[in-house]
Amino acid sequence: QVQLVESGGGLVQAGGSLTLSCAASGTIGSMGWYRQAPGSQRELVATITRGGVTNYADSVKGRFTISRDNAKNTLYLRMNTLKPEDTAVYYCNAVHRFVSTLVYWGQGTQVTVSS
Repeated sequence: QVQLVESGGGLVQAGGSLTLSCAASGTIGSMGWYRQAPGSQRELVATITRGGVTNYADSVKGRFTISRDNAKNTLYLRMNTLKPEDTAVYYCNAVHRFVSTLVYWGQGTQVTVSS
């Protein structure tokens, strides 16, 4: 069983920065961050494989950086130049390393960017 625990959300002014963390337990393959704003569907923010290959949504390219520490089973999201439209609940996501149909989600952490 995989468990994901996010931390690092909060309130920040536009132009500011935040770093999210996701501590994982279990056998983890690819990981990612997703977000969901009120009244909107959950959307991909960024993903990263165990080997470090990354993928970003166009809306965050150049501002956000996803990284992971495989030894610590921890995922990070460094968010710079935050905009009010980045306001959302951010969810950590992980796929089981050997069973790709097993997908896990964290409980979410709120990020609010004030203008």
